[in-house]
Amino acid sequence: MVLGAGSIIAYAIEITDIDPIKYGLLFERFLNPERISMPDFDVDFCYEKRQDVIDYVSNKYGYDHVSQIITFGTMAAKMVIRDVARVLDVPYSEANDLAKMIPNELHITIKKALEENRELRERYETEEMVKKVLDIAMGLEGMPRQASTHACRSCYYKRPSRYVCTVICKRWTNINSIYNDNFRGIRSIKNGLFRTKNINRNSRHH
Repeated sequence: MVLGAGSIIAYAIEITDIDPIKYGLLFERFLNPERISMPDFDVDFCYEKRQDVIDYVSNKYGYDHVSQIITFGTMAAKMVIRDVARVLDVPYSEANDLAKMIPNELHITIKKALEENRELRERYETEEMVKKVLDIAMGLEGMPRQASTHACRSCYYKRPSRYVCTVICKRWTNINSIYNDNFRGIRSIKNGLFRTKNINRNSRHH
């Protein structure tokens, strides 16, 4: 056990009622001076009822004291090629053919694709429009394309979240503009409200 239940501090201040010494749980993670971030307390909920939990904490602590964490979808190689081609009024069929020349590899880049795909490289060197599309696309590749909500994390603040960080307001929810790994130094509680089908599956048998 390496999460909150294994912490002697959590037991001592009655966050949990599990004695880690009695049950031999490991809590070295919470005593490690090399770990500068706060310990995690992750809570698993049935994915069908997760929103009910978010609604509950919002009502309990205040709508403006609870927010979820923002995530960003970035421009991957194929996507950015199609986006740039669309803006430049390149016919969809041509843009699609160009995008299909990008290998189906995880974290592939246009630069790497040009090195691996001879046909793509030849078109880049000989066709003016292809060179223009790929040059612009390589400049935009990896940049944020859209914002969405983290699948699990939510944050609770002692004061309204707008005084702590920039908040994006959407219908029935607040999304703070700080990415998941950048909460160090901010006075907030980051909680993982994890969605799991196993809980739901097990609950149906009881």
